[in-house]
Amino acid sequence: MTNNTIKQSGAYLEIVSFHLADQEFCIDIMAIREIRGWAPVTPMPHTPPYVLGLINLRGAVIPVIDMACRLGMKMTEPSERSAIIVTDIAGKLVGLLVEQVSDMMSIRAEDLQPAPEIIPEGQRAFCRGIVALEKTMVCFLNLDTVIADELSREAA
Repeated sequence: MTNNTIKQSGAYLEIVSFHLADQEFCIDIMAIREIRGWAPVTPMPHTPPYVLGLINLRGAVIPVIDMACRLGMKMTEPSERSAIIVTDIAGKLVGLLVEQVSDMMSIRAEDLQPAPEIIPEGQRAFCRGIVALEKTMVCFLNLDTVIADELSREAA
């Protein structure tokens, strides 16, 4: 769904926000299968640094991605506040390690602003838009782009 389609619908978007390296990000709640506490992963050889490893989710083996590292920030040090957001993107389960889940909220689709042109195109592709809240701005992540490498790797 493109930003233009979202804006024309006049609908509300349900989002979940989370913290990574003193910044706030959010994703569409419809992509979330569940949110679980941090659990150790089984590392896999020859994977990118942001792929922490695998977890077993009720018989399904899923990769876990360090979202901070994937977005070019310092790797997350898992703590008791860390969470794994299990997402379902294009029928594939992927776990996203975040520092902490902050909030669940509804935003008006028209309040989603485009990412500024000054951001390089590669990074801008990760961002569906910017949500301006009362005290902060939140990057609405485009999970299709953020985890595209993992989706194509699994399809291969």
